[in-house]
Parts: sequence; C-alpha cells; structure tokens
Amino acid sequence: MSSAAAKNNNNSVWRNLDWFTVFIFVCLMVMGWMSVCGASYDFDQNTPLFDFHARSGMQIVWIFSSLLLGALIMCVDDRIVEGFSYIIYIAFAVLLAVTPFLAHDIKGSLSWIKIGSFSIQPAEFAKFATALCISKVISQFNLNLSGWRDLAISSLIVVLPMVLIVMQKETGSALVYLAFFLMFYREGMAGSLLFTGAAAVLYFVVGIRYADQPLWGIAQVSLGEFLVLAFIHIFSAIMMWVYTPLRLPFVKVLGYGALAYVLAVLFAKYIFPFNACWIEWIVMLVMICYLIYLALRENLMHYALIALFAMGSVGFFYSVDYVLDEVMQPHQQTRVRVLLGLEDDPKGAGYNVIQAKIAIGSGGLTGKGFLNGTQTKLKYVPEQDTDFIFCTVGEEEGFVGCTIVLVMFLVLILRLLHLAERQPYSFGRIYGYSVLSIFLFHVFINVGMVLGLTPVIGIPLPFFSYGGSSLWGFTILLFIFLRIDASRNRIAH
Repeated sequence: MSSAAAKNNNNSVWRNLDWFTVFIFVCLMVMGWMSVCGASYDFDQNTPLFDFHARSGMQIVWIFSSLLLGALIMCVDDRIVEGFSYIIYIAFAVLLAVTPFLAHDIKGSLSWIKIGSFSIQPAEFAKFATALCISKVISQFNLNLSGWRDLAISSLIVVLPMVLIVMQKETGSALVYLAFFLMFYREGMAGSLLFTGAAAVLYFVVGIRYADQPLWGIAQVSLGEFLVLAFIHIFSAIMMWVYTPLRLPFVKVLGYGALAYVLAVLFAKYIFPFNACWIEWIVMLVMICYLIYLALRENLMHYALIALFAMGSVGFFYSVDYVLDEVMQPHQQTRVRVLLGLEDDPKGAGYNVIQAKIAIGSGGLTGKGFLNGTQTKLKYVPEQDTDFIFCTVGEEEGFVGCTIVLVMFLVLILRLLHLAERQPYSFGRIYGYSVLSIFLFHVFINVGMVLGLTPVIGIPLPFFSYGGSSLWGFTILLFIFLRIDASRNRIAH
C-alpha cells in the first residue's frame, strides 16, 4: 500500500469511527474516576485529588493511558489483529499457565504479576485474546454451533483459559468466560442448552434454599426436593411441546404427572405420612421410559434427548450437596448460604453486602454529594474502590446517579448490539457479540452482588473499578471492535 493510500485509509478509519460509543466510553471513565475519588479520598490526610501517589491520581494515569491505548489500536490495521488471533490466544494461554508460578499471593489469589512498581492481572487481557481466537475459528472454518462437534471445539477454546484462571484461585474471573455462551447462542447454539443452564441454576438455588423445609407441614417431604423434581417434570413436558410434533404425549406426561403429584401430597397429608418424593421418582422413571419408547416408535431423536435432559437434571440435583460440601471451598460455601438466606454472617461473608446496602440506601434519591459519603469515608465497605465501587455511586449520587450509570451501560450494550449486527463479515459480528456479552456479564454480576442479588465473586465494574489491568483490558476489548467496525465498508479483495 502506497503512503497516499495508507493516509487515505487512516483518514477513513477516523471518519468511520463510532464516536458515539467513544463518547459513552469517556463518560463512563469520568464517572468512574469520580467514584474512585469518593471511595478512596481521605480528609484526614487532605491529599489532592490529582496527586499521583493517591488512587484518584493514579486512576487519571490509567484513564489517559487507556485513551492513548485506544488511539494506538485505531492506527493498527484490523486485518493484522485478525491474522495474529491464534498467536495472541496461545501467548496469553501460556502466560496464564505460568502466572501462578510468577505471582505473589494476594489474599489467596495467584493472579497478579509484579512488574517494577506495578502489578498486572493477565486474566483481564485474556478476555480479548479469547474473543479474537473464537471469532477467528468460527468465521474461518464456518463452524455450525448447532452441531455437537463444532460446539465442542468452540467450547474448548473458552474452557481452556477458564481452567487456567481457576488454577490461579480466581473463580470469579474464570466465570466471566461463561459470557461467551451468549455469543454462541447468537451464532446458532441450540436455545435448549441455555435453557438447561438456567434450569441448573434454578435446581441449585431451590434445592439448597428449601432443602430443610417441609412441604405443607409434612415432615417426611423436603420442599426443595419436591419442587425440583416437579420442575424437571414440567420442563421436560415443555420441551416436548416445543421440540416434538405430537401433542397427546405432552398432555399425558403433564396431566398424569400433575395428578400423581397432587394425590401423593394429599395422601401424605391426610391419610398416611410418607415421603411423597417417592411417587415423583416413580413418575419420573415412567416418563423417561415413555420418552425412550416414543423415540424408538417415532424414530425421533428429540424424545431421547428430552429423556437425557430429565436424567441429567436428576443427576445434577442430587450432586448439588456434594458440590457444595466437598468441591466448594469453605468461604465459597458460606457466601452461597448467606446469599440464599440460610446463614447470617454479618461479620464475615455477609459483611460486604450489608455495608454496601447501607451505603446505597443512605444515598436516598439524590445522594450526599461528591466526597460526602460517610460509609465510604469511614471505610466501612471493603474493596469499595474496586469490586464494590457501585455502592459509592449510590451513596454520593443516590438513586438518580445509579439510574444514570445503569442507563449509560444499557446504552453502551445496545450500541454494541447495533454495531455487531451491521458487520458485513462474520469475524466482526462474532467479536462484537463477544464484547457485549462480556460487558453485560460484568455489569449484571457486579451490580447484582453489591445489591445482594448475585454471589460475591469479585469481578470489576467496567470503567469504574480502580486499577490499570481492568481498565486497559476493557479498553483493548472495546477498541479492537471499534477498529473492526471502522473498516466495515472496506471492499474485500
């Protein structure tokens, strides 16, 4: 390419850059900086906000370096980034693998590598590397994610960094990679798999939360077990309605099952106390056998898959206690039980959430004003300028400020959705959906854990939480997509 052509291409890139998204990006970083100031400022020391030895001053450094990083990314041809996707992924996979051996133990985590006076967290940068690789693989080989083989290949690319990050004892950062399955759904993955994942969460929550509560005063019947088995039966019937052509089997499965459950409960309540879940077991076994019979008679694999769903659901439910007691670490068990209301731990796992709720609630409608938050000034909320930064927004800016922040994130995600859908090439579309899925996951989980709605897994709020690794990671993730979008009108040769 001649120098004149390169110059014209550069001008075209900046002209086609989606400046609206850049504006939202800058606004979120500015609001994030104000929140970091509110969370970290100490009136006793009277440190200037722009002192680079303070967190508020260092966050300015991260913000301006992120702007510079974004500008540099815009100067790189997106075809070069796409061409090196595999190499970037492999490089970060290797870095993730060696991180536990290079990192210092920080609160039990081995995920931070110290470079001079700074520390970086490779897991934050591995997100864009994984997004590039998975986008390249799916687009280059035209993978059909509705097929098991192609879905398994794609899933392996996502699972590898998850496993390597779990080895660093960073479960929260690893769970972020589940966001890629939202992109998989857009690219053809069966909706039944997402439904199965949501059902598994429901089984886990209901099964644990109500395990020790009796059903309708019947001491022999666990409310949690009864409800989960009923859910499995209902979900299996719904899948029959959606994925199979015959309606009579659906009516039989749902009708006879409901009748058996009602009669079992009434018998246990008024005639002879016994564990009504035994009847559910019998009905479940009959339903599975019936589904297998229909699969053979109608020569339709969907019936067999629904039977497999039912068996897998039962197996998952009865393994929940083992996972909770034997697989999860003690602090994770406590967090789950506190979240589900099974334990009160106001000085331990529940402390952060309790203090965060107090901070947000004390802000009222319009907040206490910039730097006037009492909860944050008195350091009641641990990690208040990183994982729990949103409570500072609630305390200083109130309900209005929280609403503005959430609306800004909503606008960003909807804008990314629009940009992803207008991509002329599958690589850009897939990468765009990966970006918006990661942002959506971070915002939903981070805000949810501050409000006590999701488990405390320790992930940052994009552009708000203090730190260079987080801000740079999100900036790279976003601006690679903006660079791809800026070249969307390029004619392929």
